[in-house]
Amino acid sequence: MFKYVKKLEYPVNIQKKDLKMAKLLFTQYGGPNGEWAAAMRYLNQRFTMPDERGKALLTDIGTEEMAHVEMIAAMIDQLMQGASVEELEQASLTNHFVEYDHALFPIDVEGVPFTSAYIEATGDYLADLYSDMAAEQRARITYENLMNVTNDPDLLGPLSFLRQREVVHFKRFQELKDYYEEKYGKMKKEKN
Repeated sequence: MFKYVKKLEYPVNIQKKDLKMAKLLFTQYGGPNGEWAAAMRYLNQRFTMPDERGKALLTDIGTEEMAHVEMIAAMIDQLMQGASVEELEQASLTNHFVEYDHALFPIDVEGVPFTSAYIEATGDYLADLYSDMAAEQRARITYENLMNVTNDPDLLGPLSFLRQREVVHFKRFQELKDYYEEKYGKMKKEKN
């Protein structure tokens, strides 16, 4: 089902170490509105979609979110490249260093580890799609906020790409929600 292509969806080539930005990016790595949570949410919700159209869309977007996890991981790794313990301390990453050294671990900006509680699923496909649309909006806003705290073009390119993909995902979820409301709303009316 999955095919791994050995390149990032969008190139990440960060030249300057920036530990404060690395810390901020952790929110999109392991936070409640981050890429890891989105991937797990969609890849789980796909099983309760009422038809193949919905299952396919959630599989496609969930798979793409995994590619975004990889991009965020590459960005954090490059931003932390060669950081000394003192530099990590100055960037308030001491706790991260003590637990994980320079390794990546799905945490949020405050160091809270990823939890499966971030994976929303109700079993009601419309409720899940409304939630998914909201999640994409939260992620879009987060990327805009991240873009507002940097002027590094090496960061702005990938962040802008990720932001735009959130917009596209929102629109695809909205289209599917509208389709289901039309299709299954009519079926319910016909039964009554």
